[in-house]
Amino acid sequence: MTELAQNVTEDGVTEDAFLGGQLCLMQKRSGHRAGHDAILLAAATAAEAGDRVVDFGAGVGAAGLALARRVPGISLTLVEIDPELGSLARANAAANAIEAEAIVLDTTAGAESFAACGLLPDSVDVVLMNPPFNDALRHRGSPDQARHVAHVATEETLHAWVHAARRILKSGGALTLIWRADGIADVLTALSRGFGSLSVLPVHGDTEKPAIRVLVRAIKGGRAPTRILPSLMLNEESRVPKKEVQEVLAGRAVLPLAVP
Repeated sequence: MTELAQNVTEDGVTEDAFLGGQLCLMQKRSGHRAGHDAILLAAATAAEAGDRVVDFGAGVGAAGLALARRVPGISLTLVEIDPELGSLARANAAANAIEAEAIVLDTTAGAESFAACGLLPDSVDVVLMNPPFNDALRHRGSPDQARHVAHVATEETLHAWVHAARRILKSGGALTLIWRADGIADVLTALSRGFGSLSVLPVHGDTEKPAIRVLVRAIKGGRAPTRILPSLMLNEESRVPKKEVQEVLAGRAVLPLAVP
């Protein structure tokens, strides 16, 4: 769910406000739509001015642009497989006066395809990503093909995306990702080659149920022990979003993973 739908244009594109109105994004009314996962991912990503940052599976640019709004001066590249979404990401960057490059590229493509787009090995400081993570065996995919591609993972999706991140990150560079919580074993396996110093933040809808998401930060070549951070509870018992979560969604606070 997006935070606020402001307007629906004649061509089926909505204009939605994020970060308490600090960021306005155009996105398709149907198909995959950016929501709270993207904002949580941005709030969990550590970056500083001068960093080269790449957002894999950027969609209309929500996570990457939210990060750029918080950390001015990063060099941002938005990577998206869908040309229509890539065009919206490019337009959203311009509309919000954020300098960013939006490129149409399959994240599972080989090194030559990445290099042709200027994403060379060992050249990036930060990668953030929100890959398709619904299990195809347990999740009935949407008949909308773009939505299906954005939501449903194959057996190789996570490994391929992590491999691409590992290739372009510098030694000591950071990968931050969001995934479904019941797939944490897959995340740890995918990160076991080339990454270390993991920090894991479980995300719960409420205190009575298991975690629904995990946010994970990993360092290329890191050697520190894995840390499991105190869980993030999204809602009070009354189902009202917790104040600290409201602050994060409004762009006034960050999550612990964003503090190295």
